[in-house]
Amino acid sequence: MAVEKITAESRSEFGKGAARRIRRADKIPAVIYGHGNDPIHLSLPGHSTMMALKHGGANALLDLDIDGESQLALTKAVQIDPIRRVIEHIDFVAVRRGEKVTVDVPVHVVGEAASDTLVVTESSTIQLEVEATNIPEFLEVSVQGLEAGTQILVSDLVVPEGSVLLLDADTLVVNIVEPMSQAAMEADLGEAEGEAGDESESSEGEGGEGAPTEAAAEGDSAE
Repeated sequence: MAVEKITAESRSEFGKGAARRIRRADKIPAVIYGHGNDPIHLSLPGHSTMMALKHGGANALLDLDIDGESQLALTKAVQIDPIRRVIEHIDFVAVRRGEKVTVDVPVHVVGEAASDTLVVTESSTIQLEVEATNIPEFLEVSVQGLEAGTQILVSDLVVPEGSVLLLDADTLVVNIVEPMSQAAMEADLGEAEGEAGDESESSEGEGGEGAPTEAAAEGDSAE
């Protein structure tokens, strides 16, 4: 993973008002936690930080220049405005070169399985213990030409040297299956509708003469 270098500014103002002023200046408020130190509050340049996160993915590693000192920071949480889709705040964890961290790495499925098959991703991320400077952006899984019935397990994944997979080796990652036929889909749908009908009849039976009506119950409580 490439480490993006960003020049950060220390900040001493906190709260919503301060954060709004930082964003109006096209900067991003951020904080670094970790290593038993007090949190470090920063403001980061908006565009270059956004591009660094885009290139680094979910576990982007930044080399932050803070008042002339370098600090490696691993992205842990990014708060995004749901309407404007801009970054509002970033939480980092401080790391050191050579230090191992635990991260969830996305699974990317590539290739085309055999015809008349369906590719089902059972595990979209894989937990990995890996050196902070060697975190893969994603783990690639090829399904090229695979037939129905093929299963790709955690033990089949290729990970960076020195890293450790933190899931059981037999955990299913990708499953190649036969698509459900139209007849089977209609049968499943009919069975589901039948079960829904049975539940409806059962609930109507439970609400018979012995059960108080809502109006009666409300009248009792009003008194």
